[in-house]
Amino acid sequence: MNQDLSLRSLLSDSVLATAEAKILMAYILEKHYQLPRSALLSRDDLELSVKALEEWKILESKRIQGEPIAYLIGKRGFHNIELYVAPGVLIPRPETELLVEIGLREIKRLNAPAKILDLGTGSGAIALAIAHEAQNAQLTATDQSIEALEIAKINAKILNVESRVQFFQGSWYEAVEASASFDVILSNPPYITSQDAHLNQGDLRFEPISALTDHSNGLTCLENIISGAQHHLNPNGLLAVEHGFDQSEAVVALMQQAGFQDVQTHLDLGGHYRVASGRK
Repeated sequence: MNQDLSLRSLLSDSVLATAEAKILMAYILEKHYQLPRSALLSRDDLELSVKALEEWKILESKRIQGEPIAYLIGKRGFHNIELYVAPGVLIPRPETELLVEIGLREIKRLNAPAKILDLGTGSGAIALAIAHEAQNAQLTATDQSIEALEIAKINAKILNVESRVQFFQGSWYEAVEASASFDVILSNPPYITSQDAHLNQGDLRFEPISALTDHSNGLTCLENIISGAQHHLNPNGLLAVEHGFDQSEAVVALMQQAGFQDVQTHLDLGGHYRVASGRK
């Protein structure tokens, strides 16, 4: 009977994918025993206490039902930071790190204190990853969701970048002053079409629907961001937006219609065109 409670036994008996089971068990070890992830190997004969075992079973069952791991353990790695995440925000994806890289490149090119706007910040991922890397950048992060902004503010505090990130609530540019202008505007807006079957699959079922889809053709938020950017960019300022894997042509066309120069497309790690950028 006791054997069943050892880490080795619990992990091998779990119906979860091995990698997922290990992430959840590492969380249990850290929370209940202050042990690092390496204890999964070095202490695999450790038997869980009644309380730890109970939590393991709850987490395992929630994951089997499809709840995202990031929500279950309350965190997600992104770029070079770790973010606190909860059901009120989108779970940051590796694809979005592309926007961070583009922002950091532009800050380096400017070689001066840069003003960056992150529209629809969610957990704060883009703004906070940039603030963490670029000491001389001033970040403004907006979101329509009060719940998302609360989470983003907690992350700013944890990462100790509060003094360089300002948060404002509102829809896209309505959240900032009419006269506010920036060197770089970045955004990962809702771009999944309302008809997309993926909304009823996997992690997406548990994420805030308003952060995923515009409840339309997937382009309305992108249109708003692109058309409004000219009023809030400094001369030669850069706009970069994330979009769906099949929306590149449409987004490039929107940027050209809005008068952007030097419009470029950027590939994500999966080889899809995922970001479009242009200059004022």
